[in-house]
Amino acid sequence: MTDDILRMRGITKTFPGVKALQDVNLAVRRGEIHAICGENGAGKSTLMKVLSGVYPHGSYEGEILFEGEQCRFSDIRDSEKLGIVIIHQELALSPYLSIAENIFLGNERTTRGLIDWNRTNAEAAELLERVGLRENPTTLAMDIGVGKQQLVEIAKALSKRVRLLILDEPTASLNDEDSAHLLDLLRGLRDEGITSVIISHKLNEIRAIADTTTILRDGRTIETLDMRGDDISEDRIISGMVGRDLEHRFPPHEPDIGEEVLRIEDWTVHSPVDPDRVVVDRAGLTLRRGEIVGLAGLMGAGRTELAMSVFGRSYGVNISGRAYKNGREIRLRTVGEAIAHGIAYATEDRKRYGLNLIDDIKRNVSAAALGKLARRGWVDDNREYEVADGYRESMNIKAPSVLSVTGKLSGGNQQKVVLSKWIFTDADVLILDEPTRGIDVGAKYEIYSIINRLADQGKAVLVISSELPELLGVCDRVYAMSAGRITGEVSRAEATPERLMQFMTKEKE
Repeated sequence: MTDDILRMRGITKTFPGVKALQDVNLAVRRGEIHAICGENGAGKSTLMKVLSGVYPHGSYEGEILFEGEQCRFSDIRDSEKLGIVIIHQELALSPYLSIAENIFLGNERTTRGLIDWNRTNAEAAELLERVGLRENPTTLAMDIGVGKQQLVEIAKALSKRVRLLILDEPTASLNDEDSAHLLDLLRGLRDEGITSVIISHKLNEIRAIADTTTILRDGRTIETLDMRGDDISEDRIISGMVGRDLEHRFPPHEPDIGEEVLRIEDWTVHSPVDPDRVVVDRAGLTLRRGEIVGLAGLMGAGRTELAMSVFGRSYGVNISGRAYKNGREIRLRTVGEAIAHGIAYATEDRKRYGLNLIDDIKRNVSAAALGKLARRGWVDDNREYEVADGYRESMNIKAPSVLSVTGKLSGGNQQKVVLSKWIFTDADVLILDEPTRGIDVGAKYEIYSIINRLADQGKAVLVISSELPELLGVCDRVYAMSAGRITGEVSRAEATPERLMQFMTKEKE
């Protein structure tokens, strides 16, 4: 028997006007964790959809061999019968069904034609224990977090006697603790003989867990790297992904920092769920013109809560404290007031809160500042098109026109649309919450360049990020938060990961 559980040869997939895959080859060894890397649009997800039968045989060229046998899948059920199970980035759980019901949906445990609930819940409990999830099988999927939902998806795959597990960006929405647990679970499955293919932008995770990595670029196979036998660095992977060496992960930038633009003092926010709980505790910070300021903190530190509460009380209750713009105290009681004072907030969840995914680029760009395009109460369609098209060019948004549906763009291009929307409001304070989350390294570089450009235009930029190297590479000054309090402030020259982590883990005094 061959060592390869899977071989894909000469896979070519064409959409109208676009060749998504061109003569792609992939070999996956039995019992390994095989990573697939590439920029957005490189063809990673398309290749996995070909493999799993989402794109049926006949819609592509090339062949698939699983356990040495040629496969011609007509749909996803055909691939699952052989033990090939894919977990998409957008989880497919029904929120109103229980964990057990989700695990066996379409694969129900029945007795004499009726669902056997005792058997269903008992088998679900065994699977949950296997993936390390301590939840009652009758709990609704909507009542557990994203990290636990990811484990339910894996339990669902195990119920189908999975032999090849495909995970598309499995940790993109997870915190560090949930990510670590998921990676440990994949190692455990590998020890059981289950093969995994993982698509991820997080190169540190790939280095930590992958046995082999295949790099795709522009729909082609570039190379396959042995992660155990070779000394493979992140820069080595990146150069394969983008087709060039990145001497600097971050574009060079010389700041021209001016006077203070925004100052927050004694800012306190209470939880809307539990009004007695303080989530932001007497926080204070300043932003200056032309300056890029970072905000670091572990999950639950209060970074997003601080940002959203400042942005027109989008989060929290019993908010107190003072805000000063250009030296004068301002009120930020509503989002409209925040925008009127030149403050913009780009949310960390662009798909849910930052964009209308079923509308076009044009409408998304203009959404926060329609008044600038209105004449006597009517939006000037031609002007709206011109403005959006100007941002499409200046921000390098890769789309044929501004009439393209935003939901069909890559993550990096969606983020550029979000930034365009807020830049169009003429904001001079931009709060960017996880601006590069779920974006490949090439697109990250472009986002960093846009942030530098905004600072050069005299904007004050606050960057919230969970990636310390990102904050150290982009920001002129960094604040750290812990348990709702600002615990430290360091300049770029003094900032190190170790020093920031000391502040980020500081207990309340």
